Amino acid sequence: MTDQSLALWTATEIAAATGGRVLTDFVASGVAIDSRTVAPDDLFVALEGPNNDAHRFVAAALQAGAAGAIVARIPEGLGEAAPLVVVADTQAALEALGRAARHRVGAKVIAVTGSVGKTSTKDALAHCLALQGATHASAASYNNLWGVPLTLARMPQDTDFGVFEIGMNHAGEIVPLVAQVEPQVAMITTVEAAHLGNFRDESGIADAKAEIMTGLQPGGTVVLNRDNRWFDHLLGHARRLGIARIVSFGLDAVADVRAVSYELQADGSDVEASIHGRRLRFRVGVAGLHWVRNALGVLAAIEAAGADVDRAAAALAGIGPSKGRGQRFTLPVAGGDFTLIDDSYNANPVSMRAGLAVVGALPVKGRRILVLGDMLELGEDGERLHVGLAPDVVAAGADLVYTTGPLMQALNRALPPERRGDHAATSADLVDSVLRAIGPGDVVFVKGSLGSRMGRIVDALKALAHTDPNTPAGRKD
Repeated sequence: MTDQSLALWTATEIAAATGGRVLTDFVASGVAIDSRTVAPDDLFVALEGPNNDAHRFVAAALQAGAAGAIVARIPEGLGEAAPLVVVADTQAALEALGRAARHRVGAKVIAVTGSVGKTSTKDALAHCLALQGATHASAASYNNLWGVPLTLARMPQDTDFGVFEIGMNHAGEIVPLVAQVEPQVAMITTVEAAHLGNFRDESGIADAKAEIMTGLQPGGTVVLNRDNRWFDHLLGHARRLGIARIVSFGLDAVADVRAVSYELQADGSDVEASIHGRRLRFRVGVAGLHWVRNALGVLAAIEAAGADVDRAAAALAGIGPSKGRGQRFTLPVAGGDFTLIDDSYNANPVSMRAGLAVVGALPVKGRRILVLGDMLELGEDGERLHVGLAPDVVAAGADLVYTTGPLMQALNRALPPERRGDHAATSADLVDSVLRAIGPGDVVFVKGSLGSRMGRIVDALKALAHTDPNTPAGRKD
C-alpha cells in the first residue's frame, strides 16, 4: 500500500482528470504503460494500438504490484471490485492525466526539440537543474505521443523544474505535444537533415521544429541556435507568433550566449563564455565542439527559466554522455584493453561528423576502428549523404572502417582501400568480423540509426569483458 505522503495519484483524482469511473479506490505512486516494467504501486495505463492491446496485460500488471489501472473496458477475469478507473479512451485519458499534472504544479518548464542533441541537452539541463531544486525530466527519449503525456503524468506535485523532450517524424506532430507541456522556455537545438525522407526539403524540417513555439506560455522565451543556417527562418516563426523574448546561443559573435574562447580536450572542454555580456568560465565534462555549443544552449535555457546560471555552469563539469550517445567503456582484450565508444542510439550526417571529430581528437595507442550502420530516413539523398562522410572518416584518422547496410556500402566503396574493413548486410552479420579485428590499444567507435541495430555490436564487444561492462570508463561517481 502506498504511503499517502508519497502518493502521486489517487483513484478519485484520476477519475476527475479523465472523466472516468472508479470501481475500487486505490493510491498510486507512479505511472507505467508497459506491464513488464511495472513497479510496486504504479498506475498501469492499458493503451490500445493497431498491433497491441494492453488490456490483455492488466491482470499481470496488478499481480506485479500495480496499485490500479486505467482501462477502456473491464478485462476478462476482473470484476467490479478491481482497482480500476474505466474511461472512454485510454490514450486520451493518459493525455488528460498529463495535463492535470502540468496544471497542478508551479514548476518552470523547459521543452527541447531539435534534429540533433535534444536528448543529450535534456539530460544536461536536468543534471544542472537538479542541483537547484526538485527536477523532473523525460526518461530516455520519451518524446512522442505517449512518452510526453506519460512523463507529464509522472511529474510530482512538488516539482520546481520540468524538462521535456519533444520529437517528431512528420509535420504537425509537435503541436499537440507542446500544447500539453505548456513550457515557459522552448528550445530548438538545431535543424538538420534528419527525417529528411518525410519532408519536401530541410525547410520543412525547420517549420516542423518551429511548432514547439506554438505551446509557449505568454511571456515565455524561445532559445535558438545562432550558428544554425535556419536561425533566421526560426526567428521569423517566433516573431510571427508574437514571441518577444528570443535568446540565441552559439559560437557566433552576435549570439546572446556565446563562446568567447574554448579549449577542446580528449575528455571535455574548458570554455569562457559571454552570457548577455557577462563573462563566465566553466568546464564541459563531455568532449567535442558540439558539446561546447550544447552547453551554451543549456545555460541560455537555464537563464531563461530564472535559475542560477553560475551554479549551472559549475555543474556542467559533471555531465556525461547519455546511454548510446558517446559513452566510453574500457574493456579487456587479449594483451591489454581497448576503448569502446557507444554512439549506437541514433545517427544523421551532423551527429556522425561530430562523433568522428571526437574520435579523431583522441590519443590512441592502437588503431581507430569505426563500425558504422546506415543513417536512415534521409530520403533520395541518402546515398549521397553517406558518401559525403568519406573526407570526415579520413580526417578522423580511421585505420579500419566496418560498415553495414546498403547506404553505408556506398561509403565503404568511397573510402581508400587500405581503410576498408568488411561490409555486411546487417549488424548481426558484421559482429564476428569486428570481434576478430579488436586488439589492445584500439578505439572502437560504433554508430548508426536505431533501425540499423548497432547495439548488437556494442553488446558483443561488451561481452568480451571480464569486468563489469556497465560502468563507463573514466566516470567519477
